[in-house]
Amino acid sequence: MHDPADACQGNSYFPAEICKGFGAAKVSFITEAVNEGRKSSVVIISHINLVVVGWLIKKIAPTTKVILIAHGIEVWKHLDRKRMMMLDACDTILSVSSFTRDKIVEMHQLPIEKCAVLNNCIDPFLQRPSAKNRKEALVNRYGIKTTDTVILTLTRLSFKDRYKGYGYVLASLGEIIKTNSNIKYILAGSYEASEKKYLDELIEKYGLKNHVIITGFIADEELPALFSLADIYIMPSMKEGFGIVFVEAMYYGVPVIAGNADGSTDALLQGELGILINPEDEQTITEALNKMIKNYRAYIPNHQLLMHHFGYTAYKRKLEGFLQ
Repeated sequence: MHDPADACQGNSYFPAEICKGFGAAKVSFITEAVNEGRKSSVVIISHINLVVVGWLIKKIAPTTKVILIAHGIEVWKHLDRKRMMMLDACDTILSVSSFTRDKIVEMHQLPIEKCAVLNNCIDPFLQRPSAKNRKEALVNRYGIKTTDTVILTLTRLSFKDRYKGYGYVLASLGEIIKTNSNIKYILAGSYEASEKKYLDELIEKYGLKNHVIITGFIADEELPALFSLADIYIMPSMKEGFGIVFVEAMYYGVPVIAGNADGSTDALLQGELGILINPEDEQTITEALNKMIKNYRAYIPNHQLLMHHFGYTAYKRKLEGFLQ
């Protein structure tokens, strides 16, 4: 709906022959989508903001099956009467995690049999992981020493995103560096100026000036090198619909620590692929970090298990099952 008309040219995910951008021309988008949908046996709606299209299709072609993909926060909140009516019109709701499914059932009183789980998968075009090798350019850029344990969080840094838990991580590191000075914490991602100021204050408060690197925006092509730089990935979040970044970190062989209060539990297979902790308990964050710092190699995720659950082939197989 919002992509420009040429967005599909050279796009690996949505080739031009099956993709069209409408450049925010909403009426044209809805008209054409409904026209295509009424001729189809199954229609997949990728976000609740587009559910009006599914509702119109069901009105015109009641036998068409409409499937809505539910991600996280957008479906955890109260919905107005109109949107609930449109939600009810969907035949199936595919949630990206068990947590999101349970939230939908609880919040909107939907029957559990109407709600299923289809976890997100690893980007099929991600660069293949190779032997762990810290890229010299990044080592020099961030001043990493061979003796350093590198801890990484990749997220947008803003007041609204503090639920990602990086403030708790900083507090924990303030304790950890008292007995282990070879720590570098990379906070990667674009940031708001006001949040950078807040983080600088926390860094000063916990005595972390020589231990924290705030990178700013990271280009997609640099992500494999960034993950290769890391020994540990941590993000004790409280509002993840799923947490694809955990799966990406594990794809590159990085041990992961995540919160146990949201969709992150699915991404870590309820703890089989990493350590789950109470995201609001600084002590448990500190304990988990100390465990991994002491022997992070013992927590390297099982790549075969990861791909079995979150590989693109597994995703296609699960989706085909729902469509059939």
